[in-house]
Amino acid sequence: MRIGLLTEGGYPYVSGDAGLWCDRLVRGLGQHEFEVYALSRSERQEAAGQVALPPHVTRVRTAPLWTAEGDGVVHGRRARRRFTEHYGALVSVLCEGAPADVRTDRSSPQADRFSNALYGLAELARDEGGLVGALRSEGAVRALERACRAPGAVGAAREARVPDLLAVAGHLEHALRPLSLDWYEDDGDDGLGSVDLCHAASGGAAALPGLLARHFFGVPLLVTEYGVRLRTHYLAGAGAGAGAGAGARGAGSGGGAAVSAGAASPSGAASGPAHGPSQGPVQVPVPEGAPAVRSLLAAFHGRLAAEVYRQAACVTSGNAHARRWQERCGADRAKLRTVHPGMDASRFAEVGDSPDAADPRALVWVGRVEPAKDLVSLLHAFAEIRKEEPGTRLRIFGASAGAEGEAYLGHCRMLAAQLFPDEAAGPHSVGDNPVSFEEIGGPEVPGLAEAYAAGAVVVLSSVVEGFPAGLVEAMFCGRATVSTDVGAVVEVIGGTGLVVPPRNPRALAEACVALLRDPARRARLGAAARARALELFTVEQNTAAFHGIYLEVVSRSPVRRGVLDAAGEPRPFAVPAEAWLPGRWTGLGGRAVPRYPSAWTAGPPVRGTAAARGSVAAPASSAPRTTAAAPAPAVATEGAR
Repeated sequence: MRIGLLTEGGYPYVSGDAGLWCDRLVRGLGQHEFEVYALSRSERQEAAGQVALPPHVTRVRTAPLWTAEGDGVVHGRRARRRFTEHYGALVSVLCEGAPADVRTDRSSPQADRFSNALYGLAELARDEGGLVGALRSEGAVRALERACRAPGAVGAAREARVPDLLAVAGHLEHALRPLSLDWYEDDGDDGLGSVDLCHAASGGAAALPGLLARHFFGVPLLVTEYGVRLRTHYLAGAGAGAGAGAGARGAGSGGGAAVSAGAASPSGAASGPAHGPSQGPVQVPVPEGAPAVRSLLAAFHGRLAAEVYRQAACVTSGNAHARRWQERCGADRAKLRTVHPGMDASRFAEVGDSPDAADPRALVWVGRVEPAKDLVSLLHAFAEIRKEEPGTRLRIFGASAGAEGEAYLGHCRMLAAQLFPDEAAGPHSVGDNPVSFEEIGGPEVPGLAEAYAAGAVVVLSSVVEGFPAGLVEAMFCGRATVSTDVGAVVEVIGGTGLVVPPRNPRALAEACVALLRDPARRARLGAAARARALELFTVEQNTAAFHGIYLEVVSRSPVRRGVLDAAGEPRPFAVPAEAWLPGRWTGLGGRAVPRYPSAWTAGPPVRGTAAARGSVAAPASSAPRTTAAAPAPAVATEGAR
């Protein structure tokens, strides 16, 4: 089948979000044809270039989301009236505020008004050649002002001042730029109308072209969110309202004007630079601190996410933690699937298969040094461990990210020096600190596998975590683990490791001491962890899961287009499977007829017998009498009806 892969700020560019995951997905499904529709996030990203693409990627179409030049479209009076009507209807829904319960708001009048206004703007952009100028016009700001002053607007919207109106109008113009793209032209094989399935690699702007493809052409939409974008916006708004600047940072996101999406990128970038090229944070503009701006933008993103979830044929997440957020943000539970991120297990195979030769008295921590990893609690826990096991060492592998990470790393070094003064075996020997801060890539530890193999127990001390990629890598290496109960840790580790509450150094120390004193238990947990990781978190299981979802979605939601290609051969999935059975659902304009049909397909279709229909018909005198020995199958009865 032909898949339209929709990305924002990532694949096929060298830098960006979830690029490694998308590349593995595309390469792992070589039996399908892919078309990539990418929204770039910055000029720097475009200048860095694109990754090498496999041959079954037949088309790549890109559009800049970071800028929008004037389209030069001059709208006539009728087009301006249509724009004012649809844009006014959209912002009026926003001024009524976000729904109290998104799960019960899927079929409300406000949800229908929002979707009608959104698709009305899309149809206008398609007819007129773009909406960039109209969305930037004074008329858009005036329509927003009228909606804020209208009866029924929430109190925060009524308090909006001119700077607030300009900020909201600018954000809406940025968010609605995908409406003006030329990806929705109805001209054969050029555009999203030619694909069998749209797969959005994230919510938000990446899913908006998929919404329009479904609206214009009936193409089914699959949405994958390893970090829930609506939750990201809520955290950004909360951080801005509290004066937090960039807001809370978590795994899978950080730096700049970005916040945690609650789930790490499936590429493993959450564990730091040691995991390969960084995939970068989810750059979501932080809303201004004005209550009116936060209220209107929260309503917009909430309505857009609800519409995406409502129209999507299937919504996937990387773990149950993100899945619960999707359901809370309006996704239908029947559409939700959990597909764990796929990670490359081959580079850890040698360590996992070899006998455990690690130092039995060493603890290992691997990751990116930042406040969310809570190394302070780990150092205090290690102080308790040293009281029980004096010869234990703690090896911290990782590098800092950004100025905040550098400051936090310096603070951790000072704390380690205070808690553990250099120890010397005698008066004439050089002291040694039991805590070491090391970087991966040197002669002793050339790679990640060697870092995990350096200790008997791997520790995760985070207070915020999405999908713990570093924990999965430790499981690939067959190491026993002690982790804090955050994010998807319990879902990932199962029963193959010890889990303690976050910010509890005493509990963390007790769990580590228990494993250090019991080598047999460490071996059992490590073997079970490796078996679990190889079963659930490999690239192969990820691509196989998406292959099955592709077939399921397309079989249930076939695109009704020409059933024959240019060579006269039937297009796969152009006709649903049930269309080959007689019945009232077979109202297709054409039937796929192969040029060389099989002999058994030459006759007329088999109809249900009279006995199967439940009635007795008198047979013709010249025809032999037949008697049904058993009731006909249910499918034949349904076909006869």
